[in-house]
Order: sequence, then structure tokens, then C-alpha cells
Amino acid sequence: MRKNLLITPEGTKDYLFEECVASCDIQSKIKDCFMSKGYFRVDTPCIEFYDLFSMEDSGYPQENMFKTTDNKGRLLVMRPDSTLPIARMSATRLKNYDMPLRLFYGQSVYRNNPTLLGRSNEVMQMGIELIGATGKRADLEVLTTAIDCLSATVEDYRIEIGHAGFFNALVEKMDVESETIEAIRSSIESKNYSSLNTILDKLPPSPEVTAIRKLPRLFGGAEVIDKALKLCNGTKAENSLRYLKELYKDLSKLNLGDKLIIDLGIVQKTNYYSGIVFTAFVNGIGDEVISGGRYDKLMSNFDFPTGAAGFAVNIDHLVEINLKDKRKDMAPVPETIVFVNEGFEIEGLEKVKELSINGANATFSTFETLEETKAYAEKVGIKNIINIGG
Repeated sequence: MRKNLLITPEGTKDYLFEECVASCDIQSKIKDCFMSKGYFRVDTPCIEFYDLFSMEDSGYPQENMFKTTDNKGRLLVMRPDSTLPIARMSATRLKNYDMPLRLFYGQSVYRNNPTLLGRSNEVMQMGIELIGATGKRADLEVLTTAIDCLSATVEDYRIEIGHAGFFNALVEKMDVESETIEAIRSSIESKNYSSLNTILDKLPPSPEVTAIRKLPRLFGGAEVIDKALKLCNGTKAENSLRYLKELYKDLSKLNLGDKLIIDLGIVQKTNYYSGIVFTAFVNGIGDEVISGGRYDKLMSNFDFPTGAAGFAVNIDHLVEINLKDKRKDMAPVPETIVFVNEGFEIEGLEKVKELSINGANATFSTFETLEETKAYAEKVGIKNIINIGG
């Protein structure tokens, strides 16, 4: 027997019964949320050219991508992200459409994570991209859409907002190599403060180094921005912080309470994002369930300079939290089973269709005898048996 015949590749899994039902339900609620705000669905290929994700601003190391080649020897990847393919689509097929473009998607992404991280290599995502719009109104639309998605699917969540310009402005004034900046960013993103301090201890003292050292603790309400403003007085970071404070004030009108948090330590993919950045977490799930922000710079890579912002929802995480206290492997049980005597097969199948149209959960008996059908119904818990032609 082939040794991998009965297993799935690492980082993937089969989805059964209740998981599929929960996933469809969550996707339906999020789709309704997107469509109610004027977003239209698009889909992109599962396989894209490597060139699309090899750009400096893509944010995806090549070792994290699944690769193959086409029949011309060109390098292909399974998409690790949906934003870049939609940016490509917007700059080509949708270039002549009126702006802004309001697009949403629901598709899997594939990331070749290190085995020991325990993360899925295949993730079902839904998300939006608002392309061709800038400014506070656009940012508030994206943020409130993310909040509405969470409210429609889970009760206990928090959304954390930051600004990529804050971190970018600080490191811009530091005379260090790009590799060092990336190491700082990675340490903050992973909340590895020991590693962060080790890196910063080797750098000459400066206001920027002091600010970055305190960055992981700049987490909370509006008072966080006031503390940060004192740390970066007279730098470009001030503009980002004042804008973030304005957004926070507006979002506070939604009465989210402690669900809305400022986190100046959100620094993921700093080359990717250029403005607001945000993540959302749900109690019981360690990783973020939503990640997004503004990525104006990215569109210039496609000769289509315009504003853009969006976010992605990890559907698999929402399914996990929704099924936390349920049996994931429980097979669905029909209410009725239709048994037919010989010669009445089509009538029986039509009866199942009729019952289903009228809202009943029915199934067709493939057993040859009524006794076998009764035994099966009793075993799995089917309450009603219809006997046709008997």
C-alpha cells in the first residue's frame, strides 16, 4: 500500500457534516453583509504566476509558497493571498470601470507554513477590497464592514486598530539595514520582546529606538495615542497618530466598549500596508480571525496608482469557534426515508423531491426490503418511513 494513500498532506484536513454546514452558514452571513454594502463578488484563479507574488511589496517569502510549472516552464504558485490577484484584476479587466470598485471574494489561500507552527496550509477566506477610494470615509467603511461581519457570526470578539505609518516613520529615521528593520518588525509581530530588546540594545540610543522599545506596550484606549505622541514629538509619526485618534473617536460612536482597542504594535507586512492596519480576535482562537488595512502603494506595482483598502476573514477559525461545544463528526439525520417496492423507483425518487421542496429533510432507501429499511431507520434515528407501492 502506498504510505500516503489514506492521509491528507500536512496542514490540510477533511471537513465533515457539521463543519460544512457551519461553514456554509457563516459564509452566507458574511456574503449578505458584503452585498448589503454594495460589494460584488469576484473569483481569481487558484494558480497564479510567481511574478505576481515576487514583488518586493507582496509580503510573502518565496519559501512560504507552493510552486509548480506550466507546460512552458513558467513558474506558478498556488495563491497565498487574494488581495494581489484582485489588484491585478482591477488594473487590467476592471481598469475602465467607474471608481471606487467594491469587490468581495470567498476562496481558499495556500501557504506552506513550517511544520512546527501547527497552522493550516489551506485556509478558506472571505474578504473585501475597496479600490479607488482614499480618506477617512473609505477607511471607516472598511472598518465598520469588518465589525459587522464579526457581529453577524460571533459574540465575543475584539478589533485592534493601528497605523503602518507610525512604525514606518520611526524606522525611517534609524540608520540601520533593511534586514535589521525586518527583524525588528518580525519580533514585534510575534510579540517576542526578548528578541526585540536584544536587537535594540545593539543600536545607538535615539528617540526612535526608545519609542520602538515601548511599542508593544502601546495597547489600549485613546490614552495610548497620547503616550505615543510624547515619544515621537516632531516626527512624521505624529500625523499617523492624530489620524488614528480621529478614527478611534468616530468608531467609539458604535458603542463597542472594550471590543475596540488601539494597538500600535500591529506592524505586519509594513511594505504591504501604508495606512490603517487592523486585526480582530475571537475568544478561544489564538490567531487573528480578521486582518486588513490600507495598501495604497501596492496598486502602483500594476501601473494603476490609486487608493485601496480591504481585509480578509479566516472562515475556518469562525467555524472552529462556532462548533466549539458541538460534535463535529455527527452525521446529519433525515426526518423521513422513502422505501419503494420493485417497479416504483421513479415514484419514490419523485416523492423525496416533493418532500424536499416542501421543506422536509428526506432520503431515498436503497435497500431491497422494507425490513432492512426499518432496521437502518432505527439505527440512525429516522422517525418516519414512507412505503410506496406496498
